[in-house]
Amino acid sequence: MSHDPAGELVDVLDDQGRVIGQVTRREMRARRLPHRATYLLVFNRKVELFIHQRTATKDVYPSHWDLTIGGVVAAGESFDEGAKREGLEELGVAIEPVPLFPFRYSDERSAVQGMVYRVQHGGPFRLQPEEIVRGEFVALKDLPKRLYEAPFCPDGIEVWKEYERHGKPRDGSPWG
Repeated sequence: MSHDPAGELVDVLDDQGRVIGQVTRREMRARRLPHRATYLLVFNRKVELFIHQRTATKDVYPSHWDLTIGGVVAAGESFDEGAKREGLEELGVAIEPVPLFPFRYSDERSAVQGMVYRVQHGGPFRLQPEEIVRGEFVALKDLPKRLYEAPFCPDGIEVWKEYERHGKPRDGSPWG
């Protein structure tokens, strides 16, 4: 029997980020309810960023490229627990995510109150085939060109802009 992500329970939030109820992921998406999510910026030792292409079956931004690993936090799960779970599910490896900053994002599809993390891991990864088509590390100098060449998830682009403004360590490294 296959797992149905749309049936998973997620916490619904008020404007202050307090849990006010629980619904299925399907209902959260249908009603565009505010929920929690994690965003992991994964760097290797060469300070390249891991990007990946989402599957055509994803519920938001199918087939788009993404700058972050992560996803919806399950009902009752903390941001840190969600970040570790997403790293294990999507990359197939245990990670030690370092929290960077809270992040809010809203568009016609989604209303997210998230947490952004930094991860150092060079792979190899066992990518989750239900969610990821392929992935690769990209030199930071090449990111603008990549963003121009293919559709990327807009929330991931906003995470990167915020990281560039405030989340990057002063010494220039991605992990400080």
